[in-house]
Amino acid sequence: MTIIDIPAGWPADETAALAVQQELRGRLVRDEEGPEAGHGHVTGLDVAYDDERDLVAAAAVVLDGRTLEVVEEATAVGRVSFPYVPGLLAFREIPTVLAALDRLTADPGLLVCDGYGLAHPRRFGLASHLGVLTGRPSIGVAKNPFTFTYGQPGSARGDFAPLLADGEEVGRALRTRAGVKPVFVSVGHRVSLANACAHTLHLTPRYRIPETTRHADSLCRRALTEALGEA
Repeated sequence: MTIIDIPAGWPADETAALAVQQELRGRLVRDEEGPEAGHGHVTGLDVAYDDERDLVAAAAVVLDGRTLEVVEEATAVGRVSFPYVPGLLAFREIPTVLAALDRLTADPGLLVCDGYGLAHPRRFGLASHLGVLTGRPSIGVAKNPFTFTYGQPGSARGDFAPLLADGEEVGRALRTRAGVKPVFVSVGHRVSLANACAHTLHLTPRYRIPETTRHADSLCRRALTEALGEA
């Protein structure tokens, strides 16, 4: 089992991480529509942790954007690269997530993260961070609400309510299944919010959670179990 090391120069404390986050945020692209839903590739990204051994397993699963069939998948296991600090969670896992992405041979296309992008206290969550580092269009689809104000969307599939921060729409609570609690969609990088919601709806033909996340969640858990068995 190869363990991904923490990169040299990786931020070691909150002050350093905040400085990196601020610098990268200046590279965000928010005026592109992004790839059309149902075309090209979409790649789900997710991680699983073993806190006792300080390990994180990352999975990247490429789906055909039209059929939602799996095209390719890759995993990586690394050391947790940063302490737990709310608002800086991306720094804990990004080196391992990037290693999993690097092991793909297929074009990842749109990156779909189990987390947030602009819906973040400093408008730079995991989806935005990964989008800027890779240069790829990215969105965040979170299972649970963050600290933003929102109303309940209508009960029909496709209904949404804005996530608001100081009057700014930073994402949407989107109903992917009629009568089921919404998911929370935000732009990461190089995608519009309307298009991020269109992708999310296309990726949820049967379940509340996108197929990208469902596949990546299962794969990263298996990868962590296998890594612990080899340890």
